[in-house]
Amino acid sequence: MSKVEYKPLTVPHLSWNSDTLTDTYGELIAQPLEPGFGITLGNALRRVLLGAIEGSSVTSVVIKGVNNEFSVIPGVVDDTMQVVLNIKGIVIRNKTGKAGKMHLSFKGEGTATVKDIKADEHLELVNLDHVIARVAKDGDLDIEFSVESGRGYRVAQWPQGSKLQEGGRIYVDSMFSPVTKVYFDVEKTRVGKDIDYDRLILQVFTNGSETPKDVMHYCVSVLKSQLEHFLEIPAIPFNEFSKPVEVVHHEPEIKDIGLHGVSIDLLLKPVDELELSARAHNCLISADKKRILDIVNMSEDEVLKLKNFGRKSLREVKDAMKNLGLSLGMNISEDEIKKALNR
Repeated sequence: MSKVEYKPLTVPHLSWNSDTLTDTYGELIAQPLEPGFGITLGNALRRVLLGAIEGSSVTSVVIKGVNNEFSVIPGVVDDTMQVVLNIKGIVIRNKTGKAGKMHLSFKGEGTATVKDIKADEHLELVNLDHVIARVAKDGDLDIEFSVESGRGYRVAQWPQGSKLQEGGRIYVDSMFSPVTKVYFDVEKTRVGKDIDYDRLILQVFTNGSETPKDVMHYCVSVLKSQLEHFLEIPAIPFNEFSKPVEVVHHEPEIKDIGLHGVSIDLLLKPVDELELSARAHNCLISADKKRILDIVNMSEDEVLKLKNFGRKSLREVKDAMKNLGLSLGMNISEDEIKKALNR
């Protein structure tokens, strides 16, 4: 029986945007991809990044002087409920993945923060300035934290049939995932004369306990290990007869006009891409600010002068633009864009 000759697949080139890469943000570009693979891979990567990456979080605490989250802590300005909410915001880097303990002892007037916590050797605290509680004069705050590893979100594990846990232990809802947000976009790119190939841009935000590169490595490992079980016979070795191809054309980036990391095509898109509230969106449209380019060239004062546009809407616009790598007052002329597009 003759061996089937399979057609090769396009092998994508992957690159991280070094201009914007940090411990909490990374932009990965994969191109060229087979037509339609941008959406397929983007969705799969995003779902796994948001829900299947391991991390560590505080799962329960023992606060000296209280036995439930509705109590008042003697000598502490914040009530127990607020302290527990603050505790949920502690970011922990676990070097071994094993469970561990942490302890906070704060006496006297002042603000207790994460840097005041003593943790096991394999636990590293990331957001040291995060506030835990405000302690009054002559106050004494003593907390013991239990840390566990897991995936995704887990509700507080209260013992069944018991209103109060022995020893005054308070169980905490836990967000284990180090990934906070994931965005992806798919553009078209050209390979030779073919213009239907995909270009995937994936933006990954983390809490700092893991880097974007690390969570991406974990994500791909999860997908690979799961998909392998769908193979009933040996896999077709596409990588052995597929070769990387050169992308001869891609959308120009803003670095062509002095900035980095953002496609010029994004500037020409409608303000709908910012996903603003109806009020902010309608105010911009009424003022004939229909493209993102129209907004990035405005100053804060000019935006606030728009009819019915307040500071709340301004913050919303600034946050949305920051997520896209943009800001107000960029002063990019249409002539510069046209020149970049013609290069």
